[in-house]
This record gives sequence, C-alpha cells and structure tokens, in this order.
Amino acid sequence: MLEKYLDIKPEVQEAISMGKPIVALESTIISHGMPYPENVKTALNVENIVRENGAIPATIGIIKGKLKVGLTKAEIEYLGQTEGVVKTSRRDIPFILAKGLDGATTVASTMIISALAGIKIFVTGGIGGVHRRAQETFDISADLQELAKTNVAVVCAGAKSILDIGLTLEYLETHGVPVVGYKTEEFPAFYTRKSGYKVDYMVDSPKELAKAIKAKWDLNLKGGLVIGNPIPEEFEMDYGLINRAINDSINEAEKIGIKGKEITPFLLSKIKDITSGQSLKSNIQLVYNNAKLGAKLAVELAKLKNK
Repeated sequence: MLEKYLDIKPEVQEAISMGKPIVALESTIISHGMPYPENVKTALNVENIVRENGAIPATIGIIKGKLKVGLTKAEIEYLGQTEGVVKTSRRDIPFILAKGLDGATTVASTMIISALAGIKIFVTGGIGGVHRRAQETFDISADLQELAKTNVAVVCAGAKSILDIGLTLEYLETHGVPVVGYKTEEFPAFYTRKSGYKVDYMVDSPKELAKAIKAKWDLNLKGGLVIGNPIPEEFEMDYGLINRAINDSINEAEKIGIKGKEITPFLLSKIKDITSGQSLKSNIQLVYNNAKLGAKLAVELAKLKNK
C-alpha cells in the first residue's frame, strides 16, 4: 500500500536495504525558508556535506502528489523556483496527495515520511515550538506532537528564536521527548548559542549519542529526540540585536494579522531585512553545521545496528 504513495530514490532505497547511514533533509527551507537561488545552493551544499561525512542524503518533499524520499537536483531546483508550493505539515499530507499538489515538508511531515521509509536521523535548521504569547493564541507547532510519537532523531540548532523557548522545552518534557545538547549544557537558540535554558543531557560524541538513541528505541520508548547543536561561534549573531529584530517583527505580524503557518516565513523574512541579511548567512551556516553532525550520527547508529 505504501508503494502507491512513496517514491524512494534508487540510491536511497539501496542504502535502506543495505543498512547504510542515511540522513533525511526537509524541503520547507527550499520553498519557504530562503530566497532563490540561495535556497537551492544551500540544499545542494547540505547534501554534499552529508556525503563528505559518510552518509547518504535523502531530501524529502512532495511533487505532484507523490511523497519523494531523496530529491534529484532537478526536483530541488523545481521546489526552489515554483510558486504555490504548499507548506506541508501532518494535517496537510492527505490533501496534497489527493489533489496531486506540490508540498514542501516541515519538521513534522519530514519526520513522518522519514519514518515511513525507515530513516531514523533527520537534519534541519531549527524545530518549531510554542510561539510567544501562545497563552492567548494557542499557537503551538505540530512539530512538538510529532517529536512525541515518531521515532526519528532531529538534529537542529535548537528552537527558532522567534519562539517561546522556555514553554517549548516544558512541552517537550511533558511529552517525554529528550532534549540533548551536543557539547553544550545550554539549549541553543538558532541564531545564538545560548538561550538561558538547560538541556536534559549533554553528550560529547556522535558515538555516545547513537548508543542512547538505540537504547531508547530498543526499549520501545516511542518518540523522537531533539539534539541541540549550537551554531558555530564565528557565525553567531548578537543576542540583543536578534531579540530586538524578533520583537519588532512579531509586533508587525500582529498589526497586519499574520497567523498560523504563515507566521514563521514572515518573521524570518522580516528578521533578514532588519539584520541586513546577516540572519540568512547565520541560518545557512547553522544548517551546514547540523548536516555534519547528522551524518556522523547516522554513521555511528548504522554501525551499532549492523553489529
């Protein structure tokens, strides 16, 4: 039945069959996260970094109603330039497929499709979470529920700093999702290495992390993990500058009534303008950094499974 919906690239299918290390990559960053041509260039560079570090990249998206696990270069170009690609989370998947539409996958939907294909490691920029002022709006990303129930480990530079990071971590704790810091005791905040909040556990190596991940799923403790990998110091943004930019952007979004899944792309675009493009450069570098760690983690997890 799954074959009807899933289209797995031959290279990725072979890697799955042979137990090789694979890293899933999202496509929202291509269609909604960055302008063209930086989006396509970044996506292809991320794939190259995954390969250089010993794993097979599987960029995930939806093209003309098919769940694509492993996009070709032409398909990445297509998603990077085509208008009207739907930002696709869990609730959207059935309708994108039924209508034969194009979809760019968020953290939640990339996790779902990765799990369907049997891929356990996923690299992204930052996870979604509890939005600021969610006490009034109830605006909470579907990413958090997905992390609670889908067995995929997510390497990220923390939660996007446009969010309420404290409430996001509380939500993850309630749902039993481990929040791990890679060589840090503090949860990173996307553009900055620090957030003021501690992680549950710190790990010093991909091998140690792979052992913990394997133990979790061997014991049938369902759900994913959040692996916070801080942005490299040289690309970190000034904490005060980025927070002022975020607050100004949130206030503008409220004034003009932008809500729901439109809010994150709007805020990221406004922050890029306010910071004169510095935030985009930081965004690209943190994704590259996550790709390195994700590939190394996939290699170590494959070694444990193949013993």
